[in-house]
Amino acid sequence: MGRGALQLSTTAFFRRRTVSRVKLCVTGNAVFRRNHFRSAFISFLLTAFIVARAWSAAPGADRAALVQAIIGEEGDQAELVSKLSASSDSLVGQTLEAWRVGEVFLHEASDGAKIPFLLDKQTDADGKARANRILDGEPLRDSSGKPLSFTATDLTAVDTSRSLRKVIKQTLDLMALSNPDPKFRRDAASRLGFEQNQDYVPFFESRLATEKQGDVRKALAEAIAITQLASDNADARKAAIRQLGELRSISGQNLLREISAKAQANPKTYDAETLAAARAALTAIDEYIFWGNLFGTLFRGLSLGAVLLIAALGLAITFGLMGVINMAHGEVIMVGAYAAYVTQNIFKARFGESGFGFDIYFPVALVVAFAASALLGLILERGIIRFLYARPLESLLATWGVSLILQQIFRAHFGAANVFVASPSWLRGAYSVHDVLFAYNRIFVIGFAACIVWLTYLLMTKTAVGLQIRAVMQNRNMAACMGVRTNRMNMITFAFGSGLAGLAGACLAQIGNVGPSLGQSYIVDCFMVVVLGGVGNIIGTVSASIGMGIGDQILQLHVQAVLAKVLVLAAVILFLQWRPAGLFVTRNRGLEG
Repeated sequence: MGRGALQLSTTAFFRRRTVSRVKLCVTGNAVFRRNHFRSAFISFLLTAFIVARAWSAAPGADRAALVQAIIGEEGDQAELVSKLSASSDSLVGQTLEAWRVGEVFLHEASDGAKIPFLLDKQTDADGKARANRILDGEPLRDSSGKPLSFTATDLTAVDTSRSLRKVIKQTLDLMALSNPDPKFRRDAASRLGFEQNQDYVPFFESRLATEKQGDVRKALAEAIAITQLASDNADARKAAIRQLGELRSISGQNLLREISAKAQANPKTYDAETLAAARAALTAIDEYIFWGNLFGTLFRGLSLGAVLLIAALGLAITFGLMGVINMAHGEVIMVGAYAAYVTQNIFKARFGESGFGFDIYFPVALVVAFAASALLGLILERGIIRFLYARPLESLLATWGVSLILQQIFRAHFGAANVFVASPSWLRGAYSVHDVLFAYNRIFVIGFAACIVWLTYLLMTKTAVGLQIRAVMQNRNMAACMGVRTNRMNMITFAFGSGLAGLAGACLAQIGNVGPSLGQSYIVDCFMVVVLGGVGNIIGTVSASIGMGIGDQILQLHVQAVLAKVLVLAAVILFLQWRPAGLFVTRNRGLEG
């Protein structure tokens, strides 16, 4: 074999060795990764098992400690009870409350062991209640296995001293901080903070370290600061005052004012630094309240404007575009509200008063309200309005008579009292941002009003029906010459405007009660919105409704609600004296002939 062949053979040999080593390394790494993953997975399962066992054993440990406290010596009971303050076991809280009022009893077993128990709330025909062990909630049984029953008068309750009852109350109060409901924890922290009990501070701090909810954390921090205001340490009081200022604590505002007043009346009570800190905190809180009131007022005004917009949008079409003074517009709104009420009752009878089945009633109610009100508008237009297009005074009187008839019909069928329309679960409650509440139903009304305006705009500008409606509005005779069926357009326009009024009624049913006089509360405001914005102008209707809503809410900060409404209407009248055509001028059509 030549030298060249030998070199090639050697090179091939080392190449095979290198490839083998690479394969071995790759295989070894894969095996290592599999083993590492397997070990990590087993460790995860063991950890989860240990945590689950510890979690499941915690309530049993709390109950065992409670049983030991009940049967223990009087001198040890208070200490054992106070250790239960962090318990989240509902049976522990129930037992402590029963012990406090003398409803915990002892049963002596055959071996002499004392077993604490509670009596069940339900009694049999003889007035006896089943005895349930506190340790596990299971019933006490005799030697034959039959459950034991007693009457409370035949038993002697476990004694409690005054000091022990005080400890039990404190423990129950602190247990509320571990309640699963965040709102309950927040309210408990606020309530306990005003007791200004220095013994509660460690519990507040330990709970604050583990709390995840933002509003509950703020309540706990406020509770710590408010409690520290009563501290004997001057530095702790100053730190608490600064903390309340940083938190913008509305709850601590009155306490800070008391400190400021005492310091001014008696300078020896607090030093100058404490007084300066209290004034700075009050200034920060006052600014916070000012901005909160401002944004809250703007939101309430916007929501009120949205309500007026939904109620007036249908009138902006029937009166603004068609020139018909429909005094029954309020009753058309009422029809939509009662349609929502009837739909709610149908879903309630089928699905109950809660759950997904009941929650979907409102979208269906919107469709039913639009259809019912549009049908009513169609009947009015075909039966009465079409004969009175060129006679506005007669149309006003005729529709006013229709409104009275509709009120009496609904009053005779549904009663004179208001009916309640429940909100679905997704419209209940409010979202809080810096102590400003944004109610879900109000947010929905604002969004729904925006959607209605957008869809109406698309209908009037992007569809053939809208083009024909605008053509008839601008020049009815010319539109008829071009082949537009003007009578049909009148019917469609009036039915659509009435359907929008029905949607307004369904939305108003989510904000207040529904009654036969619902429409009368909005008819004047609706006409004022349409006239102020400019007859027949949708953008003007939006602007006028929002302006009237915000103006009303701003005035209510300074005067009563009725006077605020009067002042808004007076301002609208004065504005119309200066600008009779309203904010936006739009060519309208005459419906003569």
